[in-house]
Amino acid sequence: MAISDSLHVTKSRIAAACVAAGRPADAVHLLVVSKTFPAAAVREAFAAGARAFGENYVQEGLAKIDELADLREQIEWHLIGPLQSNKTRPVAEQFDWVHAVDRLKIAERLSEQRPAGLPPLNICLQVNISAEASKSGLLPGDVRALAHQVAALPRLTLRGLMAVPEPGPGALAQHQAMAALFDALKAEGLALDTLSLGMSADLEDAIRAGSTMVRVGSAIFGSRG
Repeated sequence: MAISDSLHVTKSRIAAACVAAGRPADAVHLLVVSKTFPAAAVREAFAAGARAFGENYVQEGLAKIDELADLREQIEWHLIGPLQSNKTRPVAEQFDWVHAVDRLKIAERLSEQRPAGLPPLNICLQVNISAEASKSGLLPGDVRALAHQVAALPRLTLRGLMAVPEPGPGALAQHQAMAALFDALKAEGLALDTLSLGMSADLEDAIRAGSTMVRVGSAIFGSRG
């Protein structure tokens, strides 16, 4: 299936899931995960209407940003993979969003290194909602303190939370736990608007729970090699 067709099918899936959950059909943003796919595939998805793209690896993302420089003003680039402290500067200078912040040190470096002439860098805190040893992210009990610290940093805007729930029968409960955590932070006065939750296989559950942004790659580009 062509990328344009797959993108249309994915958008239809998202809209249908929103309606089934009693939410407006346009309540959820699509983040197209382009990691491991070439810039040409991103350009094809852009031509079909995609505007937000997620990359897991800093160097790969930077190379695509450079190769697609002619589209830079129209594309929103999201770093969704782990970020090491020695790579924060190019991310602060080149990306629009960072989804996997789970340490104050990383947030402070991004704040210090974000150029003053650019809009604030959009930040999501990564939560290890399934408490898996193999995954990065904050445990739920540690989110509140870091959220308030990051929200106070200059040149950053704390937008919300991101998680990758463990697949299986307990996934919906994990999605719901993330939504409850998100709502609790908003109730404390944090101006959050983004719950980055759900991928190709589980976007319906995520939207049912309250996700505002789903991260979809394989359903659009096909299987990775």
